[in-house]
Amino acid sequence: MSSVASSAPAPQEAPGKRRATKKVLPGFNLTLGYTLLYLSLIVLIPLSALVFKTFTLTLEQFWAAISSPRVLAAYRLTFGASLIAATVNLVFGLLVAWVLVRYKFPGKKIVDALVDLPFALPTAVAGISLTALLAGNGWVGQYLEPMGIQLAFKPAGVVIALIFIGLPFVVRTVQPVLEDAEKELEEAATCLGATRLQTFVKVILPSILPALLTGFAMAFARAIGEYGSVIFIAGNVPLVSEITPLIIIGKLEQYDYAGATAVALVMLVISFVLLLLINGLQAWQRRFTEAPK
Repeated sequence: MSSVASSAPAPQEAPGKRRATKKVLPGFNLTLGYTLLYLSLIVLIPLSALVFKTFTLTLEQFWAAISSPRVLAAYRLTFGASLIAATVNLVFGLLVAWVLVRYKFPGKKIVDALVDLPFALPTAVAGISLTALLAGNGWVGQYLEPMGIQLAFKPAGVVIALIFIGLPFVVRTVQPVLEDAEKELEEAATCLGATRLQTFVKVILPSILPALLTGFAMAFARAIGEYGSVIFIAGNVPLVSEITPLIIIGKLEQYDYAGATAVALVMLVISFVLLLLINGLQAWQRRFTEAPK
């Protein structure tokens, strides 16, 4: 009896179940190893070289490199203009995404394609175009300058350039979230007597706020490191319209590699802290909106 039972074939798994257990990618250990190796080669090793090169300076030399009046003015312009540009894109990027998702109009596909133009356009071309447009003899600047409004070669020109290159990040981040939003909730709020403002604040905004914060963070990070589109329209006047990347380039041209890495390290730390705060706020918002009520 036992020999018969032992010779009986073992039950086979159903074909569908066997196929479900197969993994498309290799195992966790192998994929994690490749991920860490790739991140180390692309991100960690270059950043560690930046830190190690900065350590060749003494504390006094490091402080002198990052706290000169010219460098501090560049920090204020870079981070201040980036924050203003990201905030403007937060508002108008939402507006553009809303129009593209909720309305149908002639030329909608063309407008949708134009949103991606800053991605495809070389940054130097964008800077030259904005300078030709906003300079005193440009198409727009020739009418603004007689009224005392000068945009090119001023901090305002830097903000405009950063708005131009950062807009697609907000639009493309918010647009798919608006497309997937449940319109039934908006209709239910309207039927319950909510105004348009109440519907937007209570129903729509909580669902798109994480995407808005993500787009804001991406636009802000992109603006901090922008060089090509800003260098032409900024004017590069020390203590007035000189951005931090230009300070770094100037130190590199003077073979002051340690000073350049010191300034870059400060930018890296400040950018990391700001992005960490934004991501923490975004995670908190997700938990708040997904919490059971």
